[in-house]
Amino acid sequence: MKKSVLLASAAVMMCYFTSCGGGKKTEEAPATAETATAEAAVPEYKLMNDLPTVDLSTFPKDKDGKITIFDGKSFNGWRGYDKTDVPGAWVIDDGAIHIKGSGEGEAGAKDGGDLIFASKLKNFELEFEWKVGKGANSGVFILIQEVEGEPSYISAPEYQVLDNENHPDAKLGKDGNRMSASLYDMIPAKPQNSKPFGEWNKGKILCYKGTVVYYQNDEAVVEYHLWTPQWKEMLDKSKFSKDKWPLAYELLLNCGGENKEGFIGLQDHGEDAWFRNITVKVLD
Repeated sequence: MKKSVLLASAAVMMCYFTSCGGGKKTEEAPATAETATAEAAVPEYKLMNDLPTVDLSTFPKDKDGKITIFDGKSFNGWRGYDKTDVPGAWVIDDGAIHIKGSGEGEAGAKDGGDLIFASKLKNFELEFEWKVGKGANSGVFILIQEVEGEPSYISAPEYQVLDNENHPDAKLGKDGNRMSASLYDMIPAKPQNSKPFGEWNKGKILCYKGTVVYYQNDEAVVEYHLWTPQWKEMLDKSKFSKDKWPLAYELLLNCGGENKEGFIGLQDHGEDAWFRNITVKVLD
């Protein structure tokens, strides 16, 4: 993940998440000095709800209900976050989706940006394989809301994808909570069983009625529960806390919005990463 820019607002209004576009103001009791200092105002935002989506039922499904959302040959169903097409930095390489590293981090990426599968998911099991180049950083997101002018991770929990041995992020955070398969900056993956850069790892994310479990190389390594007091407590202690980044805090606290659903996405962090054998099983 990247460093975040702290958003600020002088208005003392409460902004809540809606599925039909942007922050919405509601009238509150007149603010006092106490309430003004106690509550960090949430900046207004706009959801990009008019971008193209695809019908998941048109993708091939096997006898176990697994839907292939990447056929190894085309970007059918995929597009850039907040875009209508696939950015040129994403290519298909030997049956895998490959983000070509710019060598300059996300800020220096040319024709890049995150990639999403353009069908919102609610209760699902996502399986994929991933590998990274030496010193590379990427991630897999769930429940993305497309927010105008903001990065995908502002609204979406992340499954970290990382070269643990060579990328400095592995040593940052707390207790290894930025290493591969961790809930980024909140829960470390245990056991930490990733393979070295250049080798394929198996990943899986189970998301069902707020319970989320991450798997790495066939072992459950992280579990958390969205929309609970425990989820709020974790956000309060993270880089997405209300005082550090009020908009991210609001969106993540209510991630998935009113319908508790969103897009899955792959991160462009400016470094080489590959993804293949991507399937989804709907659990509704």
